[in-house]
Amino acid sequence: MTKNTRTPGHSPKLTKVRKLSFAGVGALGAAALAFSAAPSHTQTTTDDAAISAAPVAFSQHPIKNVQARLTDQLAGASLKTQAIAAKKAAADAVEQKAAEAAAKKAADEAAAKKAVARKAAENVRTVQAASRSVQRPAIETVALKTVATKSYANNLDGWIRQSLDIMKRKGIPGSYNGLHRNIMRESSGNPMAINDWDINAINGIPSKGLLQVIPPTFKAYHVPGTSWNIYDPVANITAACNYAADKYGSMDNVNSAY
Repeated sequence: MTKNTRTPGHSPKLTKVRKLSFAGVGALGAAALAFSAAPSHTQTTTDDAAISAAPVAFSQHPIKNVQARLTDQLAGASLKTQAIAAKKAAADAVEQKAAEAAAKKAADEAAAKKAVARKAAENVRTVQAASRSVQRPAIETVALKTVATKSYANNLDGWIRQSLDIMKRKGIPGSYNGLHRNIMRESSGNPMAINDWDINAINGIPSKGLLQVIPPTFKAYHVPGTSWNIYDPVANITAACNYAADKYGSMDNVNSAY
């Protein structure tokens, strides 16, 4: 009978089949280790490649929003500029109207002052004319008596000289040449001359006498001491010269119809 015994310190010998089994197990384990380590790296590489190959997409919405905001800002700035320009234009218009109103007021005031001054000057001339006709110092009375006793020729020369003597005593300016020139233009030296065609004649107050005086003027500027007959040569000349002195400074300053 064979004994089933083991010698201490010795292991049983591996059969060929066992060796192959162990080798297979080892190979499987190595493969498992390789497989468990590989997926992580492989997946990462695949994911990176996929990310790199994928097209990059950009949203258009933010850009549109920025453009809209810029457009709004520019529009707001334009409106603000227009508002400032409109305000300035309105202020300029108000200022222009104020300046025009001030200029018109100044012009009206100047015209009013001028009218007052003109009226005052006319009043002064009227008073002066009245004074020459009404106020008489005693010396004038003597002078008139002297003129009355002096002899003058009954012609144009004598009428002018007599009128000049009266005018001199009354303070009425005028010269022989000035009187003679105007008499010849107005009546050609005819004391009975009358204008029956001009506007005065149409109005019913024709000019008469040597210096063609209308009745209202003759009455207003008649010089006391002379005749009230408008056709009287001396009275006509003296009254006309009194009027010319009031309106023109002297008959010498008259060179046309007056």
